[in-house]
Amino acid sequence: MTAGQMWSRRRVLQGSAVVATAALAGPGRLEAAPEGPRIGFIGVKNRGMQNLGPLIQHAVAVCDVDQTVLAAAQARVEKATGRPCRAFRDHRELLAQQGVDAVVISTPDHWHALQAAEAIQAGKDVYCEKPLTLNIYEGQTLVRLARKHGCIVQTGSQQRSDAKFRLACELVRSGRLGKIHTVQVGIKRNNFKADLVPDGPPPPELDYDRWLGPARQRPYNVNRVHYNFRFFWDYSGGQMTNWGAHHLDIAQWGLGMDESGPVEIEGEGRLNPGVFYETPDWCHVLYRYASGVVMHCGQDYKSGVTFEGDRGKLWVDRGKLTAEPAELLLEPLGASDTRLIASDNHYQNWLESIQTRKLPICDVAIGHRSATVCHLGNIAVRTGKKLRWDPVGETILGDDPLTEWVRPAYRSPWTLP
Repeated sequence: MTAGQMWSRRRVLQGSAVVATAALAGPGRLEAAPEGPRIGFIGVKNRGMQNLGPLIQHAVAVCDVDQTVLAAAQARVEKATGRPCRAFRDHRELLAQQGVDAVVISTPDHWHALQAAEAIQAGKDVYCEKPLTLNIYEGQTLVRLARKHGCIVQTGSQQRSDAKFRLACELVRSGRLGKIHTVQVGIKRNNFKADLVPDGPPPPELDYDRWLGPARQRPYNVNRVHYNFRFFWDYSGGQMTNWGAHHLDIAQWGLGMDESGPVEIEGEGRLNPGVFYETPDWCHVLYRYASGVVMHCGQDYKSGVTFEGDRGKLWVDRGKLTAEPAELLLEPLGASDTRLIASDNHYQNWLESIQTRKLPICDVAIGHRSATVCHLGNIAVRTGKKLRWDPVGETILGDDPLTEWVRPAYRSPWTLP
């Protein structure tokens, strides 16, 4: 059976249950997208709204724990498509819909793995924002589940679908810089700008208990939710898992480490005294790879990724690519040089993967490995310990208490499959 026949058969089988499912779910019907997969969007504020735009013609359902945000997303889809769009406050209800083929997950980081895992178990293909996970065990679980259920899972590390980042990594892996010895990864400082305010009751439009989900119980504070979640350890990993998830991903790609990672990690961080948020304003993490490459990551370095070899260096950032000497960029890649998978549109690459069932450019296993580098950096910063990491067995060596950082507990009753 061809990929096209598989897709057509899947659409027919799922479409036959749409009317019955919609009837059970109440008023409103899950309408078929005009072409391609029918997509549900889980988390539709900020980045969720940005992800909705390019895929809006495929949207049949939206989900958010904030009623105001949810209503705005539903209205946007219906205006753009001219079709009814179902709205859910509980992602599990959306996942139960047979008329949804795939989901885009743009919730806070502490929800990513659990929602992706449940989506995979429900037979949905997944586009999940970076960082793919909040801890290392979650990533291991997602890889296992995706392979078991045969689901396509794209990580939202969209720099993989950028021509300049791809060319930079091709040049590095083709030996244009000679032997690579050093990599510098620059990330931004915290941009938490909210004032310190006391805890209080959540607004009526927000289901705060569901917003917390697997995170530990804490009083509601208006400046810990929505965008600011990323500066609190319960929900995210600060700029290390925000910008680090982008640029460390490119560093791994350029070093050919998509299936591996560093072997030693040490780090330090600094908080401003008296601040409300928890993640460091400044950090420096040193990674060592088995090849001898040393990688530095932190706010002291130029934004983006700088690869240094014995024949020159190359710097790449969004919209920018330079080299020293400049001639390194002038000679086109030849037939014997390394060529990486080309994608110029991260969303389209995912849609094509759903159609062909071939792995996307930033498959779940890649997203997991890149997130792992971020998590290891944060563990080193927070504990002050030098980590020895086994990238094959994916374990921290020689320090049993540190293994607790690999798999933190979920708040009851939430469990990861």
